Amino acid sequence: MDAPTILLSTYIPEALRACPPLARYATPWHMAAHAAEVVRALLPTLGAEFAVTDEVAVHRTASVEAGAVVRGPAILGRNCAVAAHAYLRDGVFLDDGARIGPSCEVKASFLFRGAVLAHLNYAGNSLIGSAVNVEAGAVLANHWNERDGKEIAVMLAECPVMTGVEKFGALVGDGVRIGANAVTSPGTLLLPRSVVGRLTLVDQVAQYEARQRDAGVIESHSH
Repeated sequence: MDAPTILLSTYIPEALRACPPLARYATPWHMAAHAAEVVRALLPTLGAEFAVTDEVAVHRTASVEAGAVVRGPAILGRNCAVAAHAYLRDGVFLDDGARIGPSCEVKASFLFRGAVLAHLNYAGNSLIGSAVNVEAGAVLANHWNERDGKEIAVMLAECPVMTGVEKFGALVGDGVRIGANAVTSPGTLLLPRSVVGRLTLVDQVAQYEARQRDAGVIESHSH
């Protein structure tokens, strides 16, 4: 089955207003896969309130602490903050008021208005909605290192759908809260205002497969 289009507005209603070049791509996983191109396309449209150096645009009200590394292309919007020892790379967009805490790594990802990564977080190839709060140590994983099959599936209409990409983290809707040391597996979709508890592993496809085994729809294989 071909991967269907997801309405980004269901998860992050203001995403296309804040970052119009996202509309060039049909699915969140392709948006994330082309994060560098999206951010690079937005750079020439920014106003004089941004200082741009080596494809890194920083609003005059944004702050970047000593020791942080921001590799272009990247955009840091109004009142954004990037704390010491954070590492941003491969196409990062921070909407107004987004905050990256100490020792976070953000790779090919979009954080919308007021989203927060507290500290010691990793977010890879992800779209993170407005007012999302990610507590310390939580990880948005973007790649199946432990599997032979690397293509990522997402759960749509109660069925797994292959995306055709090998790197996609999470689509995190507005107002989601993710607890400390939680992990979202590649291809996670979190509807607005969802809550992920501390120390939780979110693996939506594995949960689907477990339900299918319990119902006798698919066979259980011992290892």
